[in-house]
Amino acid sequence: MSVFRTAKWSSGLLMASLVAASLVTSPLSRAQQPMVMPGAPGASGAPAAPVNPMTLASQEDRQKMLDLLHIATLRRGADGNNKSSPYYANYDESKANPYPTLPDPLVMKNGKKVTTAAQWEARRKEIVEDFDREIYGRVPAVTPKVTWEVVKVASEKNGDVPVITKTLLGHVDNSAYPAISVNIQLSLSTPANATGPVPVMMYLGGNAPGFPGPAFGFGAIGGSGRGGLGGSGRGGLAFGGSGGAGRGRGPTGPTWQQQVLAKGWGYATIGTSSIQADNGAGLAQGIIGLVNKGQPRKPDDWGALRAWAWGCSRALDYFETDKAVNAKMVGLEGHSRWGKGTLVAMAYDPRFAIAYVSSSGEGGAKLNRRNWGELVENVAATSEYHWMAGNFLKYAGPLNWNDMPVDSHELVAMCAPRPVFISGGSVDAGDGWVDAKGMFLAAAGAQPVYRLLGRKDMGTNEFPPIETALIDGDIAFRQHSGGHTDVPNWPTFITFASRYLR
Repeated sequence: MSVFRTAKWSSGLLMASLVAASLVTSPLSRAQQPMVMPGAPGASGAPAAPVNPMTLASQEDRQKMLDLLHIATLRRGADGNNKSSPYYANYDESKANPYPTLPDPLVMKNGKKVTTAAQWEARRKEIVEDFDREIYGRVPAVTPKVTWEVVKVASEKNGDVPVITKTLLGHVDNSAYPAISVNIQLSLSTPANATGPVPVMMYLGGNAPGFPGPAFGFGAIGGSGRGGLGGSGRGGLAFGGSGGAGRGRGPTGPTWQQQVLAKGWGYATIGTSSIQADNGAGLAQGIIGLVNKGQPRKPDDWGALRAWAWGCSRALDYFETDKAVNAKMVGLEGHSRWGKGTLVAMAYDPRFAIAYVSSSGEGGAKLNRRNWGELVENVAATSEYHWMAGNFLKYAGPLNWNDMPVDSHELVAMCAPRPVFISGGSVDAGDGWVDAKGMFLAAAGAQPVYRLLGRKDMGTNEFPPIETALIDGDIAFRQHSGGHTDVPNWPTFITFASRYLR
């Protein structure tokens, strides 16, 4: 639960925000590769650059978890950068589906078929338990209260539309462990001429506008789809294409915020780095560190994605107190790692009305059992393991993908009967890493649950041609021709969402 109050900005809160921002790493994912120690020769024989202390701290934390799980080694992840590498990512469909049989979301663990909505609730609890224990981790039964502070209210314009923008901080009660402070960054803009509460689309990004740190989600990830740090598979980084936290725009046309305002809706941005840092070094800080009182995680403790989702729910608690917002019509949008967070938040909190899940890939909507682009082993690497529960590491080591009790089609099914729009870019333009077909297949795998609950599905199980919008049902999908960006699919999503947000 959250509590609302109004007060003034303090220098202490500013410092806390700066510290949170300092824990954010590059948004590019890295393949699991051997680390070069400081001073050791690199591949060319020249001295390597010093290793970031944050990287060392992440490696140490991950090793503690591996020791706790009695795991000696993990399999290496795919290399998205080096075509000559024996570990180069697979983009051949004939090799992409080694485990074609998915867990059936409509079969109970005792083998009984689910045929009614009442039975689905019991089955859903089984699926949630598996995701909690093995994939994303458990949120503690009791979490600290959040008190919301309006830091600033401003009358401004976005394009030609007058808006009221509120800059907010959600102060998490740290009385049980004062050594760690957590202050959730949130920005909310609503049309100034609205005559009543409006729907709101909330964007997940590293930082929120009006706070220290880079206020962006990343947008156009450049070029080949094969570059990036350590073989990330995404090319060089070009900020601003996604509209980020509020200021970028695509090649032409209005920003996503301006498109939202044109429908009479509001928009918000939540700063995920202020909830939980996007690195393993930060697991002893943030909301996870606060609840654990600075101690390492247990194997089924929550990871960063689940923590970000928790923070989104606390923002929704605030929206329920704000008369400018129709809290029953709050949607979520996130791109790439924030697409993963968007889907997790939507799946776990039934109060969210709709979600736009952009290029979420492995750990998001992509089927874990698919051998395409980024793999389970990549997410188990030092740069990404913190997103997940410690138990997730097992499936990159002694166990395999097929040993997972659940897959991402059941995460999509957890959102039912609410509408979900899943999207990605093209392989040729640089978004092959996230596996658009694997995400479509997850959406297709969730269709029986939507049908059981009286909702309409996509109407097909066949992967559609690029730029084909499947938006007539309550599960929607579109693959755009651009690269790693959410810009091209915003107009299609808004058309889809207009059936639900009024």
